[in-house]
Amino acid sequence: MEATAGNAPHAVELVALSKRYAPGTAPAVDNINLRIPAASYCCLLGPSGCGKTTTLRMIAGHETVTGGDILLENRNITRLGAAARGTAMMFQSFALFPHLSALDNVAFSLKMKGVSRAERHRRAQELLDRVAMGHLAQRKPGELSGGQQQRVALARALITQPRVLLLDEPLSALDPFLRIQMRAELRRWQKELGLTFIHVTHSQEEAMALADLIVVMNQGRIEQVGPPRGVYNAPATEFIARFMGGHNVIQTSAGKLAVRNDHMQIAPAGALAEASAGLPGTVTDVEYQGSYVLLGLQAQDAAGASSVSVMLPEARFVARPYAPGDAVHLSWAQADAHPLQA
Repeated sequence: MEATAGNAPHAVELVALSKRYAPGTAPAVDNINLRIPAASYCCLLGPSGCGKTTTLRMIAGHETVTGGDILLENRNITRLGAAARGTAMMFQSFALFPHLSALDNVAFSLKMKGVSRAERHRRAQELLDRVAMGHLAQRKPGELSGGQQQRVALARALITQPRVLLLDEPLSALDPFLRIQMRAELRRWQKELGLTFIHVTHSQEEAMALADLIVVMNQGRIEQVGPPRGVYNAPATEFIARFMGGHNVIQTSAGKLAVRNDHMQIAPAGALAEASAGLPGTVTDVEYQGSYVLLGLQAQDAAGASSVSVMLPEARFVARPYAPGDAVHLSWAQADAHPLQA
């Protein structure tokens, strides 16, 4: 399938891109087409084994291409080495040299290119200052926190002046509080630098917080491309509705629907008997989540018993609480039901 993001100039284009690790095996990436706009933040999102990391590694030049092409600003880079592509990779593990200072880690690629010590240190110090690490330039990785190491890794990637920065699950090793802080910084840096960021993640929350463009992958293929709001509110398939979370997939006589759990209405059994759309159900569990309460239910739709959820604001739940075993009626507004592709 072809995936594009409007008519904006694109930094990266994948054309019928495929990857097989051995002849006759199922493809890890299966004939995908994608255009990523210049100066955008793109997240490749999907479960483990969906092909997102393989795609990123092919763009980086760390994985050979079985079929198709990779274009960077209309230049075919498919067969070029990683150093000649105009991309830089920020790895999940950060991959910093433990015996080098932060300054020398950042300057290392310039050292390999023969840049003088004074010049490479000047440029490395400038980048460390930009990511608020200049005052720790002489510390080694073991003396830095996870967030500080990530900033050093980012500065090291940027010193090559890439057109596109590739990020392989860069936040997965951080604790939840720091993860939220660092994703805000990544977003700010992307905007300030004006670069194209392509970020692999399996976290729906992370992708929605960061991305201008979300690319949802499944079994080596692209299932949907769009801005976060569009993908979340209008999932194309049952897989996307379930994977993005926060949706109920309901089978009706007319087909499958996705309804956000915060758009579901709930009332004691019989109270909504006149509703044009609805399901009988039974509360199975109640989870207090602070500002809201999440109800798990077993409902009866056209396919039989289905597990669904309803998100209620805390005040509404307090005014009319529910408990496991309560018989209820579920309904939704027609405008809130999104049809899914078969």
